[in-house]
Amino acid sequence: MDSLPEYTKQQLALRNGQDKPEVWVAYRGVIYDVTESRLWRNGKHYEHWAGQDLTDELPDAPHTETVFEKFEKVGRLNT
Repeated sequence: MDSLPEYTKQQLALRNGQDKPEVWVAYRGVIYDVTESRLWRNGKHYEHWAGQDLTDELPDAPHTETVFEKFEKVGRLNT
C-alpha cells in the first residue's frame, strides 16, 4: 500500500463525481474508487457525498468496512 499515491483532503474532495468524473471516498487513510458502483451515482450514496473521508460515518452504516473490499484502492489520504 505504500506504493499508492498520496492525496490531500482537498484533492479527494474534487473526486466527487461532479467537479471531476471520478467518485472516490476514503476510509481509515485509504482512498477507494467507487465510480463504477451504481450506489454512488452522481457522487451521492444515501446521505453521504463522495470526495470525503467516511471513517467517522461508517459505524452508523448498515454494513461493515468489508464493503470496501470490492473497490480499487487508488491512494492514501494525507491528513
